[in-house]
Amino acid sequence: MKRLIVNADDFGLTSGVNRAVVELHQKGALTSATLMAIAPETAEAVAFPRELPNLGVGCHVVLVDGKPALPPAQLPTLVDPVTGRFRPTLGIFLRDLFLGRIRSGEIEAEADAQIARLQDWGLSLTHLDSHKHTHIFPLVLAPILKAAAKRRIKAIRNPFEPAWSLAATPGAPFLRRLQVHLLNRLQPTFREMVAKAGLSTTDGAVGVLATGTLDSATLASLLQAMPDGSFELVTHPGYNDSDLANTRTRLLASRELEVNALRMITFAPDIQLIQFADIAFNAEQPV
Repeated sequence: MKRLIVNADDFGLTSGVNRAVVELHQKGALTSATLMAIAPETAEAVAFPRELPNLGVGCHVVLVDGKPALPPAQLPTLVDPVTGRFRPTLGIFLRDLFLGRIRSGEIEAEADAQIARLQDWGLSLTHLDSHKHTHIFPLVLAPILKAAAKRRIKAIRNPFEPAWSLAATPGAPFLRRLQVHLLNRLQPTFREMVAKAGLSTTDGAVGVLATGTLDSATLASLLQAMPDGSFELVTHPGYNDSDLANTRTRLLASRELEVNALRMITFAPDIQLIQFADIAFNAEQPV
């Protein structure tokens, strides 16, 4: 059986992103979204799940390029004390992470605070993932899993893209393809840690390599190549307006490219569209 979660990241980033998520879900093209706890339009986004009960909502844990939920003074190794923000780039974050400059306890505390913030708004969260896929690294995954257990989160994104999906992604830059290939070596450790923590996950994330270039042709290629299993299609839809331009995201015009691709797509009858809740509720069956 082919089962697919179609998830939109960065819910809450701008009103244009929120509008795209809602429109695509109402069209039947999105089943899930991950919400940023601290973002310019988080408050606006929080209201939508109450109006859209069939939209699964997770927490998009942000540890890079954003503001913390906790006071910066409580996160001396995770947050710049001058700006009150996280490190601006993934590269700087990883450098300091591997040099031991970031305390695991601070990652856990901040992830817990972000999850709690969304739950306190009355949201029943279906899963976790992370901004820029930081939880792909064991040093980040371990404290995030502890926060997930504390907050009774049952599922987490598998951020590793399967070989079939990589092969079905045309035109990806060589360097990005190499990076994804090398990071896939961390997948056995990821699966072991997630299983030990008692969380569920999918067979992989589709569209990671295509981030920024996910057009209609690429999306069609991915869906046509999809084998049996449970996968997540990772998307970043939104409208490229002035609010988006004022954020730090590198994904600008590509967000509308994805909106158009998802609007036009027709899912094959043999693909069952699901949410992360469907994975979590069937945790006794390996996926």
